[in-house]
Amino acid sequence: MSLKRQLLLASLLMLLVPWAGLRFVLELDSALRQQALQQLQAQGARLADVAGDRLLDTPVATDQGAIYAGSTDQAITIDGYGHEWPGFDEGDQPAPWQTAGTTSPLRWQASHDDQFLYLLIQRLDQGLALYNPARPDQAHERLELWLQAPARELGTHNQGQRWFIRAVAPGDVPVYRAEPAQARDHRLQASWQDKGASWELELKLPLPSPGSRLGFQATREGQPNNNTGTTLAPPPLLVQQDNRLEHLLKSQISPGQQATVLEPGSWILAHSRVAAPAPASVFDDLSPGQILEQISLNALSGLIRLYQPEPMHLPKENNRLEMTRLPDNGLVRHDDGSVWLATRHELFGGRILLLEQSLDQLLTLSGSTLGSVLARSLLIILALMLVLLGYASWLSWRITRLQALVEASVDDDGRILAAIPSPRSRDELGQLQQHFSQMVARLQNYNQYLESFSRRLSHELKTPVAVVRSSLENLAQGVAENERQQYLERAATATERLRRILHSMSEAARLEQSFEDTEKEPFDLARVLAEATSAYQQLDTGHRIVYSGPASDCVMNGSPEMLVQMLDKLVDNARDFTPEGGGIDVCLHIHDGHYLIEVFNEGSRLPDHDGVDIFGAFVSQRSGAHDGHLGQGLLIVRLIADYHGGRVEARNQHQSGIDGVCFRVIIPATEAKTRTLP
Repeated sequence: MSLKRQLLLASLLMLLVPWAGLRFVLELDSALRQQALQQLQAQGARLADVAGDRLLDTPVATDQGAIYAGSTDQAITIDGYGHEWPGFDEGDQPAPWQTAGTTSPLRWQASHDDQFLYLLIQRLDQGLALYNPARPDQAHERLELWLQAPARELGTHNQGQRWFIRAVAPGDVPVYRAEPAQARDHRLQASWQDKGASWELELKLPLPSPGSRLGFQATREGQPNNNTGTTLAPPPLLVQQDNRLEHLLKSQISPGQQATVLEPGSWILAHSRVAAPAPASVFDDLSPGQILEQISLNALSGLIRLYQPEPMHLPKENNRLEMTRLPDNGLVRHDDGSVWLATRHELFGGRILLLEQSLDQLLTLSGSTLGSVLARSLLIILALMLVLLGYASWLSWRITRLQALVEASVDDDGRILAAIPSPRSRDELGQLQQHFSQMVARLQNYNQYLESFSRRLSHELKTPVAVVRSSLENLAQGVAENERQQYLERAATATERLRRILHSMSEAARLEQSFEDTEKEPFDLARVLAEATSAYQQLDTGHRIVYSGPASDCVMNGSPEMLVQMLDKLVDNARDFTPEGGGIDVCLHIHDGHYLIEVFNEGSRLPDHDGVDIFGAFVSQRSGAHDGHLGQGLLIVRLIADYHGGRVEARNQHQSGIDGVCFRVIIPATEAKTRTLP
């Protein structure tokens, strides 16, 4: 796999961080919901005790008929038009109509304001037939109303009250008592309106006591089988929304909560809700960071909702809330799509208290602190992931660029085409590019050396081979004895020259093999250098070879023979570059536990460029006039210095008013006296 793909894969692995963060958020959300459910359960139990003390009326069972009267804060005008009633002209939600059955043409709504009970009755199968006093037997609309007090008040109200209303004319109509005498009751107001194919009646009467029964029946006098309405014996129970209980519940719940008390027949007896406080900040007042935080918080909320358990639907229809049980996780969803955390509590008589907490409010409460922290952490993680992806792409681009530079610098045959430019950055990749640049430069110089070496080796071998060949050809022609001996000597001399060339080529390899068989021993380095320098001066009278340094007491552990061989190479190299009568100085210094051997020769300089390592194999700065020198001498010097744990270096030096070259060998000493280098 390429490094680019590896970096991309490593960057993609950063996606595990937001995944782990999401798992943490989901587990945290589950823990918060569980804790909130426990707190809501305890709060609901306390609220059930408070609400149970207020519910003294007879519960409305499931199989009992009932008329539900919701509470209203809006004044209702008795004019026969139901425009003030909730949902009357609203098409987006159904009005809370009640009927006696699915086939009944009569429907109604009921509401109260703690003083009066309001009824809106509609008949959908026929228009309004008016009552004619001159012809009372003529068909006309008649509505009978029956109110029965609770069982505890029946003796006081004489088993109930009856009223009847005739459609005398559209608009306000009088209400009459049915018994004991047909007298008008001014406490009740009624207004009847004709809709053409239907009619509508509005009624207002004093609010009955809780637990009362209320029934009504619409008939068209003079037409049999035209009765429709509720049952009259006994009439349905009147279920009134309890405002006092709602105020009590509202004082006991927190913002973002709602409490509902249900009759056994699913009628809503009381419903209170405390809205959550609206966010204080306006979008225009938010800073860019706060906007990003809010966006991330909304995204976090969406993810939480996506992974939350599916809430149970609580259908609400005509002021009834069907609820037989709650899921274990307590999550419910209403018809408007809102999701709540709910607990269910049994009350007296089979009534139920449903306490709910908005999940949005829970998230808002945690979002102000923990939610903001999570949102900011999510933003930081996403930013870091993008930065790492960008950084990995940038590194991949730099590596690809470096690869292209390297490929462009060398052709298929290994020739160096161009140098690699120096990097601008100083990091590891910049250092790698710098090393590649130096390597390519050295390879280019080394290739140039190999080309010159092949020419030099060809030149070195050409002459002895030609001499041997010409001598053999002359011998083959049958020359005289004295000439034959001359040709044989020429061939032998050429052969010896070839042997020296081959010996020089393999000298370094044999030296490396001899390191394994050589044992180090203690010896006096100063004495060895002094004696060797004296011998060089005796053998070469054309140069001035001088030793300077300690005469003795420079003990080291090593091979004196190899060090003499190293000095031979250095002095031999110096003689080749020193003019006749020039000086060669051999010096020994002791510094910081090291021996410093210097060989200085005057009259020559090293090349200004350092592209070629002169201590490498087959590297020579000699011209073609020096026969048999293939650049192995300084390589042997470096190998012997490495064997003794030292290093070797060369530099141009100006010494005593003379320019020259100084070779330095630095070797650790066994015992050394510290002196200051000149």
